[in-house]
Amino acid sequence: MENFNYKQILSVTMILFAIIDILGSIPVVISLRNKVGHIQSEKASIVALLLMILFLFIGEEMLKIIGLDISSFAIAGSVVIFIIAMEMILGINFFREEAPESASIVPLAFPLIAGSGTLTTLLSLKSEYATQNIIVGIILNMIFVYIVLKNTIYLEKILGKTGLNIMRKAFGIILLAIAIKLFRNNTGL
Repeated sequence: MENFNYKQILSVTMILFAIIDILGSIPVVISLRNKVGHIQSEKASIVALLLMILFLFIGEEMLKIIGLDISSFAIAGSVVIFIIAMEMILGINFFREEAPESASIVPLAFPLIAGSGTLTTLLSLKSEYATQNIIVGIILNMIFVYIVLKNTIYLEKILGKTGLNIMRKAFGIILLAIAIKLFRNNTGL
């Protein structure tokens, strides 16, 4: 237990929670559910979990193959996170396309849950946090993602459109601050 740092786990969990933005994605998930009738919550959550953990371990090696270091990738990741935050705050979609025709693993696990912003964030986090703490943060987030995917109908009724919009904007501001922190920490500013 001495290798686990609860402060790091909490930080990683909150950062991933904001970047995955499953609550902000509820409208997309609801749209998918309405088109195909069923969301494969278990499969989407498990595939996203495995994809994130795999990328956490081999992502750095992939970077080495193309001649990049984690710090450079973290700076690039901070720019991506900055753009995603602006997307959330301003309500402009830079990355997400129209909802796909089916709710298979591809649209849910990737790119909706474990998309480019999430994968970039994982390598950025690896430059600042212990790997075991990141894994715990990933697992906690995937448990939450699974619960949200299973309960989108109820969440839609409870939060309403206004509640979902407020949450999305609030997490956008948090992401903006995270992007600035990652940029500063990896550039020495």
